[in-house]
Amino acid sequence: MAPMPTLAASFLLGILLLFYPAAGAAVHHSVTATTGLSAYDIPAVFAFGDSTLDTGNNNALPTAVRADHAPYGREFPGGAPTGRFSDGKLLTDFVVEALGIKELLPAYRSGSGAGLAVDAAATGVCFASGGSGLDDATAANAGVATFASQLDDFRELLGRMGGSKASQVVGKAAFLVSAGTNDMMMNYYMLPSGRSKYTLEQYHDLLIGNLRSHIQSMYDLGARRILVAGLPPVGCLPLQLTLAALRQPPRPDGCIKEQNAAAESYNGKLQRMLAGFQSVSPGARAVYADIYSPLLDMVDHPGKYGFSEVTKGCCGSGLMEMGPLCTDLVPTCAKPSEFMFWDSVHPTQATYRAVADHFLRSNILRFDN
Repeated sequence: MAPMPTLAASFLLGILLLFYPAAGAAVHHSVTATTGLSAYDIPAVFAFGDSTLDTGNNNALPTAVRADHAPYGREFPGGAPTGRFSDGKLLTDFVVEALGIKELLPAYRSGSGAGLAVDAAATGVCFASGGSGLDDATAANAGVATFASQLDDFRELLGRMGGSKASQVVGKAAFLVSAGTNDMMMNYYMLPSGRSKYTLEQYHDLLIGNLRSHIQSMYDLGARRILVAGLPPVGCLPLQLTLAALRQPPRPDGCIKEQNAAAESYNGKLQRMLAGFQSVSPGARAVYADIYSPLLDMVDHPGKYGFSEVTKGCCGSGLMEMGPLCTDLVPTCAKPSEFMFWDSVHPTQATYRAVADHFLRSNILRFDN
């Protein structure tokens, strides 16, 4: 198999195409080049949402939804667990490194719970909290930070930065958002209370409405470059397949079609919401990031990505383990790079790399004026 472009360069090119459409021709010839990227003037990256972006904020919370223990971080520099829900770096780490900002995107809340020093946070920081979502009930059930509280942390940082410094950074920074998967998995499909209160379409509308409000808050605080990830093919996640088997054995051979169809419906509504938001928000560039298509393609054609296993995670049995159940007391696979999932929900570093390659090849992050 031909080597894939690095995650950092691929996703970075997507960002450049998003914020600077004319840059496509200039950088397309060398997707792995990282020199001279500071010329595109992206001074910081701010991340909000759930465990796909959380680089360690939950370490400071009294919650079981944590990844600050082995075997998480097995492929991370030094092999140390940091609170990232994967075997290695997350997407945002590669982005800030390729931009020449810094090597890793730090969590805003350290283990002590204190906010990161201003000088370090002003060049980008992660506010995301694993287990969080767009419905506050999701975060409350997990004992983690709500999306609104993540925005409160951002406001706190802006106050500490001061008006002059904040205005220089925020308007040009990239704001990355990934949320909604936990709402569907943990608060709708798993708990009967969610389904008893809302139909599927009503719950989608609730989530999209809440997200619209949060994006508006970002915009009001100065954000202009906002990238929002859609839902993945939820019905292909190992945990969802296992839960389906517990309800009605045996475990499905393929993905759960109804849950994937629901994710596609949500993503359609998300795209329409972002287009509407941008049309009434001067200077805003609000772009939908499709993660559904590349992840489903990995499930359907694993060999194309170098994967030998796409139905279970690398940690333990791969069927249920995640967070507190994925520990150094359970075995892990020999080659995480051949697994699509690290635990029963979260991708491996190899999966993030392949998703970024899809972003590049399809130009889905290109911004159209």
